[in-house]
Amino acid sequence: MHRKLMGVSSSTVRQDAPLDVALIGGGIMSATLGAMIKQLQPDWSIRIFETLSDVALESSNPWNNAGTGHAALCELNYTKELPDGTFDISSAVTVNEQFQVSRQFWSFLVKKGLLPDPQAFINPVPHMSFVWGEENVDYLRRRYEALKGNPLFQGLEFSDDPQVIHAWAPLLLPGRKKSQPIAATRMVVGTDVDFGALTRNLLTYLTDNGATLTTERKVTGLKKERDGSWRISTRHSIGLTPAVTRARFVFVGAGGGALSLLQKSGIKEIRGYAGFPISGQFLRTDNPAIVARHSAKVYGKASVGAPPMSVPHLDTRVVDGQSSLMFGPYAGFSTKFLKSGSLLDLPLSIRPHNIITMLAVAKDNLDLVTYLVSEVLATRKKKLAALEAFMPEANGDDWYQITAGQRVQVMKKDAKKGGVLQFGTEVVTSADGSIAGLLGASPGASTAVPIMFKVLERCFPDQFEGWKPQIKKMVPSFGKSLSSDPKLAARMLAATEKALAIGPVA
Repeated sequence: MHRKLMGVSSSTVRQDAPLDVALIGGGIMSATLGAMIKQLQPDWSIRIFETLSDVALESSNPWNNAGTGHAALCELNYTKELPDGTFDISSAVTVNEQFQVSRQFWSFLVKKGLLPDPQAFINPVPHMSFVWGEENVDYLRRRYEALKGNPLFQGLEFSDDPQVIHAWAPLLLPGRKKSQPIAATRMVVGTDVDFGALTRNLLTYLTDNGATLTTERKVTGLKKERDGSWRISTRHSIGLTPAVTRARFVFVGAGGGALSLLQKSGIKEIRGYAGFPISGQFLRTDNPAIVARHSAKVYGKASVGAPPMSVPHLDTRVVDGQSSLMFGPYAGFSTKFLKSGSLLDLPLSIRPHNIITMLAVAKDNLDLVTYLVSEVLATRKKKLAALEAFMPEANGDDWYQITAGQRVQVMKKDAKKGGVLQFGTEVVTSADGSIAGLLGASPGASTAVPIMFKVLERCFPDQFEGWKPQIKKMVPSFGKSLSSDPKLAARMLAATEKALAIGPVA
């Protein structure tokens, strides 16, 4: 079990001089940025503000996200099939490259002794894609051919042999018709990441080295002062005691709460942005007899109209040293932007400058709305049927439902359509670089390190060049493309596998 990070949670917090850095939100993004800044500028003062009683209780919590370690090894939505039957693999390569950057940073911290045993947050779990039906088998074979030659996908395996697939994932075949065409790809060097544990470890490193963590304190306002600093208004979550803190730089890493806070800041760069919340549920089993028979993250194809985050998958999860299986997600709709948020989050986010964006997205995404309605109304029987399509002999008595975290997809202006729904992450920074925030969802956590490099480069252009020597110590491949350099890719992959103890599973 993790030890709770003890934050400042009592009376009014005052200060004379402004902080160098204020991080709003106690999740993986704030923890990552804080750890980077502590390495690059150890003399800077840092304070983290978290609304809840502990950190990593929202999207970074292991039961609130897929924990895949997104590297496009199994997620089919990162490879777009083109009209001529070929594949655009650029998104898959980009996501994989980004995850390798994250792995290098974690490896650096582990080797420096700044993170504990890496098995506390990352474990080797093969990544698989699994499909059935002749068209889907052909699809997966062509996808495999498109990816296998890339240096970041070396070792990707394909099979349409039931015996081979049964050896890879024994739960997928029993009860399936022998005449049904099936196929799978596998990458044995996949991982499972507990971003909650990683977040807590990063924040422990920060607080052990001078940073301050303030829990149970909700940020209620952001106002730019005449001297360029930010006035951060907060109140205690229980006693409602107000407080004011000033900071020269503010990062809003508050997950679904980021949009509202950036709107309150008044920066013009947030104009036109809106949020589309999607909730999720999973089926979970901790039955040791079932869990022992499946060690893989197996992704299928999404239903028509389903958002990318709703791609069905049967996942091995390792949390606090214990393995479980999760299947889902079953998407739903709630007007909350956070799991612990308010039903008024969505209506209160509507502004004159984003209403056109929202209406345009609604017009062009009726299939998504229809899908979400059907998911909300889905019975347990229907949910079990989706599981049985993956695992035909699944017994509903072994599985119980859990509610995952809220995901707020980005809606943004578009010159042609008026507005588009964007599945991914979006960095928003003010013109002067004094405030930045992150909107969006998957692959978010897995790509936290390169995203935070982007924040640093945008917000600290004068210092960034001077930071590069240290950045290259933290991430040796920084500024280089692993996908176009097979030798460098092989060297970096081997180095992080060794440092993080995530070598191929036998």
